[in-house]
Amino acid sequence: METKANYVLIGAFTIIIAAALLLFGLWAAKYSSERSWQEYQVVFREAVTGLSVGSPVQYNGIAVGSITKLSLAPNDPRQVIARIRLENTTPVKTDTRAKLAITSLTGPSIIQLSGGTPQAPALTSVDTREAPVIQTAPSALQNITDTANRIVERLDQVLSDQNVARIASTLQNLETISGDMANREEGLQALIASARDAATNLDRTLDTTNGTIQRLDQNLVKQLPPILEKLESTLARLDSAAGNADAILGENRAAINSFASDGLGQLGPTLSELRSLIRDLRQVSDRLEGNPARYLLGRDAPKEFEPK
Repeated sequence: METKANYVLIGAFTIIIAAALLLFGLWAAKYSSERSWQEYQVVFREAVTGLSVGSPVQYNGIAVGSITKLSLAPNDPRQVIARIRLENTTPVKTDTRAKLAITSLTGPSIIQLSGGTPQAPALTSVDTREAPVIQTAPSALQNITDTANRIVERLDQVLSDQNVARIASTLQNLETISGDMANREEGLQALIASARDAATNLDRTLDTTNGTIQRLDQNLVKQLPPILEKLESTLARLDSAAGNADAILGENRAAINSFASDGLGQLGPTLSELRSLIRDLRQVSDRLEGNPARYLLGRDAPKEFEPK
């Protein structure tokens, strides 16, 4: 009897110890579970195709939790509320953003967290609800969809019935102009050939004129110096003769006046006109010496033409 009693006590003690250890393990697991996770909400304003309960949540490519629930917003069925569970050590800040992403071309959709500057406060310290809301950012797929929609809208505007009619009219006008240009091609070629011949003849004429002007300039330059020297000598002699005559008249003025008061009275005006003539001849000599071509031909010296 004592042996059976000992076995019963030992068995009961073992069962009690096992139950206590099991309860302690369950309590420790529950305590550890409650203390090591933090729940958040993410509100998407786009379709979450490929996202499901249990899909992973990543922060800059590192797995930090999973999705525990997906539901439509009660007040706006266009929005999808995803409840996620993250590790307590995940640094979710007020400027952290969530968006849809895919791990590969054929992989499932996930929630990708990004952002979060060191200076920003933790989201749980600002949003004290049980599950704070993480703000979302448009996904790459959403950006592609929006861009494609904008492109389609612009294409619809460009390819409207009115624009299509204008394009058709423009093409028809271009075809008409092309046909006219083809018909006038021979006339244009003849016109170009005539213009080329006229330009050649003009070049020849200019060359001939330039040579004539050069020869005229050379002849004038060669012949003018002797003429100018002779004219200068003649003017000097005339000036000397006029001076001598004036001196003679001055010395014999009284005798001459008394001898021929009537006939010689005309000599004074004649000498004045002679002096005026000498001055005019001297001016002509100066002009000839300064610019002979302009004085003789009535124009400036021709400039040498250089054909281009």
